[in-house]
Amino acid sequence: MLAAASIAASSATANADPEQPPAPPTGNVKYTLTSDTGVTFNVNYLVAQPPSKDAYNADPYTYLKKEEVPTPWEFTTTLEDAQWATIDASAAAHGGQAPPNPHCEISVDGQVVSQSSGPYTARCMLSRW
Repeated sequence: MLAAASIAASSATANADPEQPPAPPTGNVKYTLTSDTGVTFNVNYLVAQPPSKDAYNADPYTYLKKEEVPTPWEFTTTLEDAQWATIDASAAAHGGQAPPNPHCEISVDGQVVSQSSGPYTARCMLSRW
């Protein structure tokens, strides 16, 4: 009788719905770029969510925007899965001038979820990268 109860319990556990992973965060994604000097940076940032990494790799500039921007700078977009968010910024070194020290941030629904700084480059990204 104990063996039958044990088998029934094992069977019920095996047939239970597996726990679903949490849904990816959605909402407003805000990219922010600042620097110590206010110089212009070359930035690449995701403005539209690709359906897959393969689609992104096939034609990245369908989803990315590449431009020169002054600092401070910010841009807001909405992504179905905020984990696709990414921004990178770079500035050329200029002899005799202090490093521009860019600082990037990605905020999702008002919460800073990624930030990075460097002397000439900064890259912020979430888990899809």
